[in-house]
Formats: sequence, structure tokens, C-alpha cells
Amino acid sequence: MTPSLSMAGKVAIVTGAGGGIGRDIAIQLAQAGARVVVNDIGVSLSGEGSDTGPAAAVVAEIRANGGDASANTDSISSRDGARRLVEQAVDTFGRVDCVVNNAGILRDRFFHKMSDEEWDAVLKVHLYGSFYTSSAAAPFFKEQGSGAYVHMTSTSGLVGNRAQANYAAAKMGIVGLSRTIAIDMQRAGVRSNCIAPFAWGRMVASIPVTTEAQKVAAERKQKLMTPGKVAPLAVYLGSDLAGDINGQVFAVRGNEIMLMSQPRPVKSVHQAEGWTPESIGEIAMPAMRGALTPLEETADVFNWPPI
Repeated sequence: MTPSLSMAGKVAIVTGAGGGIGRDIAIQLAQAGARVVVNDIGVSLSGEGSDTGPAAAVVAEIRANGGDASANTDSISSRDGARRLVEQAVDTFGRVDCVVNNAGILRDRFFHKMSDEEWDAVLKVHLYGSFYTSSAAAPFFKEQGSGAYVHMTSTSGLVGNRAQANYAAAKMGIVGLSRTIAIDMQRAGVRSNCIAPFAWGRMVASIPVTTEAQKVAAERKQKLMTPGKVAPLAVYLGSDLAGDINGQVFAVRGNEIMLMSQPRPVKSVHQAEGWTPESIGEIAMPAMRGALTPLEETADVFNWPPI
């Protein structure tokens, strides 16, 4: 395939780009011609510590391959950190055209055992971070009459996973955030879309493997669901190639790209005299029962091997 220069002349910000999906997105954005601000504070999977090395290493890799990049270690979980990140892009490269909200941490625990800190920490990075960074870039996007947001959601929110109430709530919140940004900013020529990535990284690797079948499945996922498979869609959505794509939710699973549904009415019942709790149980629920959503988890819905 001929390399694309779809991001030539553009400036992109990628949060959480020191490793995993964010690293591959940053590298492929640079390969497509973008100048990239690589944001990563170098924390552990659960959000502890800090290390300037990961962001600097990705910048060095981009530069070694002829690209242009700048490292940033601000925390996007605060409004000031997100503002400094966007200002660095503008100060360094003169503009900003694309924001990829990728940074994330995990604090898995059954919801009734989850502490305030475990809840707050995950929402701060994923949901607040996406809001703060998007908000900081918005004035620049509006002034130039163009811009693209690419947000990372998850099937943990779209479908469901156990012991991830904080993560799932944040990721579903990001879908609502993206959709509203798309509506609010469309007149300014700004787009906002989501990707639910399936990729082997620190988050997926942290899920316990207890059976031989799970081990075999994990090995297949590690081989086929690489972060590099997600990056092309992020580059596409950030570029002018996706000029008419706005407010959508996609998923990437190996070599598959899926357009995900968004909540819309699936069945309606009406009764002229209104409803009582009893008539709802007698009439409405039986009429709608066949359309109820099964209580499934991500693995139940995406039950075929990655390809």
C-alpha cells in the first residue's frame, strides 16, 4: 500500500502516547505528514508514578524516521494541564488540527467495593481529560474553521464488562461528550468521532487468564489485535479524508472495522388512557420483551476469533 500523506501540514495532539495504542497513533500520524505533540506522564496502568521517558522515546522514534514531534508530560486530568498541552502545540508548531483523546488508566473492582478514589481517578483521566483537552483546543479549531477530535471509548461501556463500573461509566460518558461536541461544533467545520479499540496492550494484558482456553485466546489476540491495527482509523478520522464523518462510533478488532449502533427507540407501545404499573406489567412489557437487550458482556457479543 502507498503511504498516505493525509495529515500533511497538520498538527496533532495524542494523549497517552508513550506506549500502546497512543504510541502507534502518534507514529502513524507522523508518517502521514503530521507534526505531533506526544503527551504522556509515564504513569503505571493504575495511574501511579511518573516518567518522562515514554513520551521522549516516541518523539525520538518519530524524528529518527524523518518526522517532527514534541514531547509533553502535562496531566490532562486537570484543566490547566490540558491547556498547557494545547498551548505547547500552538507555540511549537503554530496551530492544532487534531486531538486524539487516548490517555487512560484502570482501577478495576466490583462497583459495590469501589472506593471514591478508584472511581474519581478513572473518570478524571478518561472523561474529564477528554473534556479538558477538547475544550482547550476548541477556540483554535473555531478560529481556523476546522479541526477533528478522535476519542477512545470502549465496549466496556457500550456493551459491558464486570468490575469496571468506573471505566465503563467514563467510556460511555465519552460517547455522549463526542456526540455533543459534534453537534455543537459542526457549524465551525469541526468533527468529533469515537473509536472502541480492541488491542493487546497493558489494559488487556492485565486481565487474569485462568484456563487453557483463555490462554489460547489471549495468545491469538496478542498476535492479531495489535495497537497498530487501530491507528489507521484514528489517522483517517483526524484527516480531511473523513470530512463528512461526524458524531459516529466505530470499533476496530484486528483487521475488522465496525460501525457501532447508538441508542435509538427499538419498540414503542401506546395506550390512550395512559399506564398503571399493573398495565405496564400486563401489556407493555410483554409487547417489548422480545426486543429487550440481553445482559451480555463484551466477550459474549464479540464471540468470534479476531481476523
